[in-house]
Amino acid sequence: MSTVEGDLLHTVEAGSISASRRFWGRAALWLSAIWFIASFVLEAVHELGWTDWGFANWRPVLYAYFIWAAVLCVTRVVIYGEAGKKALFVLPAALFVVSMVVFPLLFALWIGFSDWNLASSAGRRFNGLDNVRRMIADPFYANALLNMILYCLAIAVEYAIAFGLALLLNQEIIARKFWRVTFLVPLMLSPVAVSWMVGKSMLETRFGPIARMARWLGWENPSFFGDPLTARLWIMIMDAWTFIPFMMIMLLAGLQALSREVLEAAEVDGATKWQRFWQVIFPLMLPVSVTAVMIRIIFKLKLADIIITVTSGGPGGATDSVTSFIYREYRDRSNVGYGTLLALVYLVIIVFGMTVLMKISDRIVKRMTGRL
Repeated sequence: MSTVEGDLLHTVEAGSISASRRFWGRAALWLSAIWFIASFVLEAVHELGWTDWGFANWRPVLYAYFIWAAVLCVTRVVIYGEAGKKALFVLPAALFVVSMVVFPLLFALWIGFSDWNLASSAGRRFNGLDNVRRMIADPFYANALLNMILYCLAIAVEYAIAFGLALLLNQEIIARKFWRVTFLVPLMLSPVAVSWMVGKSMLETRFGPIARMARWLGWENPSFFGDPLTARLWIMIMDAWTFIPFMMIMLLAGLQALSREVLEAAEVDGATKWQRFWQVIFPLMLPVSVTAVMIRIIFKLKLADIIITVTSGGPGGATDSVTSFIYREYRDRSNVGYGTLLALVYLVIIVFGMTVLMKISDRIVKRMTGRL
């Protein structure tokens, strides 16, 4: 008997599975599913205060989910045989994603429609759409959203600087390797370290070296974070100084991957340096540029550490990003319910905005590269 024939003896096809085996497999699956759904509904009704029947917490519901997930995996093989084994390559990972992503989101949604302040002894209380109304009327949250738009628009300047540095470092300049390492130093520092070195030390209004130089030049009372516009500008500068090297190294890698034959052909055709850049290099670099900008936007949408360390959102919340505002809503006001709702709304805005932006950028890349 060959090895293949021996393996076939252990193969259980769907047609060879008995009806009783299928019946008990489906029965176990349905019983575990009913137990999970019933425990979930019972605890949800109990949390809403509609009944006194329920559990002390959501842990029994979690256990019911784990049992249902295990029964689901086992019964796939019991009911479908070898075809069910194929599902086991994907099913456990899918169930893990549901338990680690979907359930926390549902729980966050549950908290977001609750009045839950950790400083209050009343505990969590369902309040319907009160947090939504508060969010719409909250000028500080609207200001944080506006700041995020301004911070993201600053990426255009960061991209231009990063592209210029990448073009410079791609040339045969003196000590090129040294300058590459030097420009990457800010990327090696954490934003908190940059905040303390620049925002808390160099820009300190009394003893900071930049403040002393400003007084020496005639500025009597230098205040870098006292004016909202100036404070936003310094936040942008510190954040840009940290992450421009990230875009620079991606663009430099893209430049080094360009075909030399194409560039030499453009030079032979008599194209100037500007024409070679705008009509050849820039269109060919668009896929890399879009990737670098998209990743930079993702990092920018999480901007909080520099703001929290340097200004704490001041003056008067003028420099707050959405992330730093939500953080202070948790830390300073202990308002878990309202802060969770703001985070969920911000998540929806990010998903929708990034989806639209990726579609637009994809069309631009196809249009520009189609001209080559």
